[in-house]
Amino acid sequence: MSQIDQLFQRLRDSGRKAFMPFVTAGDPDLQFTAAVLRELVARGSSMCELGITYSDPVADGPTIQASYTRALEKHVKLAAIFEMLGGLTPELAAPVVTMLSYAIVYRRGPQRYVASAKAAGAAGAIIPDLPVEESDALVEICRREDFSLIQLITPTTPRDRALRIAEQTTGFIYYVSVTGITGEREALPQEIIDNVGWLREQTPLPICIGFGISRAEHVRMLSPVADGLIVGSAIVRRVAETASKPRAEVLSEIGEYVAELLAAM
Repeated sequence: MSQIDQLFQRLRDSGRKAFMPFVTAGDPDLQFTAAVLRELVARGSSMCELGITYSDPVADGPTIQASYTRALEKHVKLAAIFEMLGGLTPELAAPVVTMLSYAIVYRRGPQRYVASAKAAGAAGAIIPDLPVEESDALVEICRREDFSLIQLITPTTPRDRALRIAEQTTGFIYYVSVTGITGEREALPQEIIDNVGWLREQTPLPICIGFGISRAEHVRMLSPVADGLIVGSAIVRRVAETASKPRAEVLSEIGEYVAELLAAM
């Protein structure tokens, strides 16, 4: 079993849901990224997603796009991200997965990317721009290495294609709550519940919901139907406040925000 398989088994056994925050690697720098990951796990996060910076947004809204731009302007490199992660993951009581463009995997080479990510302690990868029709080779590598390849299903994914994506996914399915890009929203569509309910009947994989989740009421709405909830832009926006606030204050505010959402699960 992969690290993520083991995580969801523990959560099921204890009747709990996964809380999965996202942070951008290197914004404002890798030292603070490590501090945020420590804080997120200390507050009770089940798993963390680490965004690997890329120049062309895949499904990212303006908040995450801006964080990628800031990190790229500081020339944050993949090797440095993996070095930071390798020194950090042994002390974290939660797995970390990378979220990145397939262009980065392709340029490094799929086998080499998976090996490097595993060596750094990463438990899997989320690759939003990898079409299921082109994923066979990477799926095979990831299955062989017990490295979870988490794929996305959206509200507009045809059901026959959603089934194929589920068959090619390991770890958990990332269900996108809304059509469009990441970002905080006032409200989420009620049809998420029906869509996730249908998907649950088709696959034994855990289903985690992301995009737009930022408030306790979102958490209360979706927790009953999801195995986990993913929160990104609201955390990334708070990280950006390091430009005008002391880092310790920002770190505390992030921790308090996460604790508020966890209390609603």
